[in-house]
Formats: sequence, structure tokens, C-alpha cells
Amino acid sequence: MLNPSQWFTEQVPEAGSAFSLKIKQKLHEEQSEFQHLEIYETETFGNLMVIDGCTMVSTRDNFFYHEMISHPALFTHPEPKRVWIIGGGDCGTLREVLKHPSVEQAVQIDIDERVTRLAEIYFPELCESNNDPRADLKFIDGIKWVKDAEPNSVDIIIVDSTDPIGPALGLFSEDFYRDCFACLSENGMVVQQSESALLHMKLIGEMRGAMSTSGFKNLQTLFFPQCLYPSGWWSATIAGKGDLSQFREQDCANKPFDTTYYNADIHKAALAQPEFFKKAFNL
Repeated sequence: MLNPSQWFTEQVPEAGSAFSLKIKQKLHEEQSEFQHLEIYETETFGNLMVIDGCTMVSTRDNFFYHEMISHPALFTHPEPKRVWIIGGGDCGTLREVLKHPSVEQAVQIDIDERVTRLAEIYFPELCESNNDPRADLKFIDGIKWVKDAEPNSVDIIIVDSTDPIGPALGLFSEDFYRDCFACLSENGMVVQQSESALLHMKLIGEMRGAMSTSGFKNLQTLFFPQCLYPSGWWSATIAGKGDLSQFREQDCANKPFDTTYYNADIHKAALAQPEFFKKAFNL
């Protein structure tokens, strides 16, 4: 919501909290086939994309999310060559994935093309790898894409989705995770944004349970700051066919590309589990 004093505020009634950014102007607004899209110019966070009233991405702080949903999984896999991004329409995750020299193909599957077209205009820095020959952008149903995929089709599936409502609801289901398991390669893994451990423990528990019953026996939930999202503290959960206890630390330390937040120390720190989280899931 935009109040008379020109602050965009996302309220979280169930948490009794809200997050606000001071706005210079509204740059764009439309109702796509799937969702309501708004773009604002803020005073201190650059441009801001809002989908269905929820903050999605800002110029200033998107690097936390995009780096942490991609690099930990890619450095945990022994040799990621084929990566699918389900959602991710702003293309920031695609950019991070394609920084890895081992990646031969990165397919981004987002149902709403308008998100990508607006990102190309208002977040061009996130879209700088869209024309990479390894990139393939598809604007179709990601759930159906995974269901129809052949076995051994992909090494890593990154689920870069909105909250589990509307078009994204099916991405948090046991059926979807079973389809992911079926098409992943031997050491394959799926990584998905898993909301805030401070506000959404029930959802995280349901996700981890559905991943486990779908065949994934190795799970990791990692934590990182994200001030734009409710509570300012976010997470991603990795479900792997193979062992997730080690990552390619030396490769990470010598990575041939720049990051803003992620490095080997951050990778290790992100996997430290809070005491309440350990107790909740008997870790």
C-alpha cells in the first residue's frame, strides 16, 4: 500500500509487523495475466518491484537473495552443468548461475513473461546474462515443465518463487518435489526459498517433510539477511539426492567471479542452525 506521505508499506498482519520504503515516484503499474505488478523508484533502495502487494526485489539489496539461493547449491554439487530456475523472472538468479564456468545450460522457466520484460527495463543489471548462449528463457508453467521432464535431465533445480499463494502454490507440494526427484541426476538437488524461520516455521516444517517423503534424505536449510522481506531474515532449503555435508570450499575460495555477499566463510556460517531450529526438527 502507498500512503499519503509516499511510503510503500508491506504489512504482515499475522506477525503484527510491517516494512516500509520511502518512495520518490511510481514508475509502472499493470495487471498481468497472472498477478499485479508495480515498480517504484525509492529514495534509498533504488528501484523496487512489488508483486500482488509484496516486495519482491530492490536494486540495493537483491544480492543477498540471488547469491544465496544459487551459489551454495552450485558449490555443493560436484560438477553442476545443467541448471533449471523455476520462477526467477527478474533474472538475478540466472545471472548468478551463469557466473559458474561449469554450467553448460541454464533454463529459466517463469509463467509470467511480464516480470522479465519489466526487469529488463527497470533492473537491467539483473538481466545482463539474458543473452548468454547458455541461457534459455521460457515463459511457461514450471510445474508442468518438471512433471514432463525426462529422468537425468538436470543437475540442480532452483525454485525462485514468490510466496506459496497463487501461481506459486504448487511449487511447495509433495507432488512437485517427487517430480523434481525423478528428473534430477545422480547427485542432483533442488533448492527453494523457504521464507523466514522467525515467522514461517510451520511452512518450513511442511516443506522439509514433503521433501523427505518425496525421496530426498539429505536436507540443509541456510539462513541469510534480507531486509526487504518480512522479519528481515530469510532462508533457503536444499534437498539433495547425494551428500550435502561438504561443499567445494577450495573452488569457492578461488571462484573466478565477483560476489557482493557470498564467500566460503558465509557459506559455512549460513549453515549454522539456531537452537530453536535444531529442536524443532531434531537436528
